[in-house]
Amino acid sequence: MMIKNLSEIILYVQDMETQVAFYRDVMKLPIETPPDLASYSDQQWVVFETGDCKLALHSGGRKKFGRDAPKFVFDVDDVKGTRELLSLKGINVGSIRTPSPGVEVLDVEDPEGNQFSIEQRLT
Repeated sequence: MMIKNLSEIILYVQDMETQVAFYRDVMKLPIETPPDLASYSDQQWVVFETGDCKLALHSGGRKKFGRDAPKFVFDVDDVKGTRELLSLKGINVGSIRTPSPGVEVLDVEDPEGNQFSIEQRLT
């Protein structure tokens, strides 16, 4: 297993339009995807360019500590091998899922119950 870099912070939000306006207009972060929409209120996923580590807004936040906490994502070259290695070490890992084409994600829990993801881009 080789963690390559921290690639993404996911922030769960309730009001996508307001949050996009804040990060785009107040914080001056450029939107990577989806760009140039008149409204972002119906978007589930908006990504901002922030250097090597992206900021992703994910709709559906409920203001529940632990469930809506920001989530960080590490890149790997082999998500299946990483899952196997972590599992053998007794780490709590989930199943590998494919939330969008070309991306495999493994959810992991650290010893204190903090959740993060490990991701492999297949493209």
